[in-house]
Amino acid sequence: MKKYQLTAMVLSALSAGVLISCTKPNDDTHTAADNQSDNQSDNQAADNHQVKAKQNPTQSANNTKPITAIEIDPKTADNYLTQVVNNQILPAYQNVVKQSNALNTLATQSCQKNATVSPEDLAALRKQWLKLATAWAQAEVVGFGPAMSSMSNLYINYYPDERGLVHKGVIDLIQSNPKLTAEQLSSESAIVQGIPGLEEVLYANDSLSSEQCQYVMSASQALTQRLEDVLKTWQASPETLLGFGEEENKTGINRWINSLLALVETTKSTSLDQPLGITGHKKGHLPAVAAEKSRDIITAKVAALNKALTDPQLVAILSESGNNILADEMSTLLSETSTLLSQLPEDLAQATPEQQKQLYEKLTQLTQVIKRKLMPTLGVQVGFNSTDGD
Repeated sequence: MKKYQLTAMVLSALSAGVLISCTKPNDDTHTAADNQSDNQSDNQAADNHQVKAKQNPTQSANNTKPITAIEIDPKTADNYLTQVVNNQILPAYQNVVKQSNALNTLATQSCQKNATVSPEDLAALRKQWLKLATAWAQAEVVGFGPAMSSMSNLYINYYPDERGLVHKGVIDLIQSNPKLTAEQLSSESAIVQGIPGLEEVLYANDSLSSEQCQYVMSASQALTQRLEDVLKTWQASPETLLGFGEEENKTGINRWINSLLALVETTKSTSLDQPLGITGHKKGHLPAVAAEKSRDIITAKVAALNKALTDPQLVAILSESGNNILADEMSTLLSETSTLLSQLPEDLAQATPEQQKQLYEKLTQLTQVIKRKLMPTLGVQVGFNSTDGD
């Protein structure tokens, strides 16, 4: 597999360029280039808005009314960001560690019973894999910090795999090293590690051979270790990683809200629009494509967004400043999106084009509310990382 390593990392950077750029925080100021990028990304939205303005001048006037940023008491901001860490960031990583470790335990038990894993035991492994995949999907709400450093998030979840590298890479690795250990795997390319590699083995076979069993045990062990390292780093220095306390609260709010926006945008584009070809040519594939569980992944991301955007302390900050309507609007949009998802097939590729477009439009509305209402209300600048033109 060493021959794949350099090529794979280059492709990793290309494939994940949008994702990485989407999660880079913009703390306090824009450069001229940043502002130009933001303006270009909103050109289409502005054009659409002008059309609507001609149709409804009164609505246009209301929508373009400047929003004055609210003043957030430093203690209130500090309390809010502290609970973001304690109630959202740390629990998300704790859950994904728990699910990865559970998969490793189950794989070890199943593989030690017999020389091969039966279809019944494989079904249990697949069920646990889905818990792991959805747990990570929720943890992706944290688009900054140790999970993103040095592109380590690709070793956890190599997505999108636009060239289908995972399939061949995992097969070649198992054939070349049937007794693969977790330590050996950790030095291999990102394309053969993490959640997609495990998905490939668990869903591309009707039962598991001893060599495939060894891979699942080693891959889940290596993944658990990587995730534990991320969790420990967050536990050690949350104030620095998020940015809060005294003069850092502005940085923390900026970083967190931009991360929420980035998750909506990448979910909308990379996980929905591009693979389904809703607004253009098809590119890449849906998340959990081998498992045919794309709905579960996107539902998990929407659940994470719902937890963050309907957070009681955030709602209180908005309501106390007279912005309770904004809080209600976000809550309603998220509820409607969740309801729509529940009505779609598990494999979103099987949904009708009308259903796919409806989901896409819901995420577009959420993007607009965050970018045009929530962020200016909180005094948060849209980072140059914004990839969505609304």
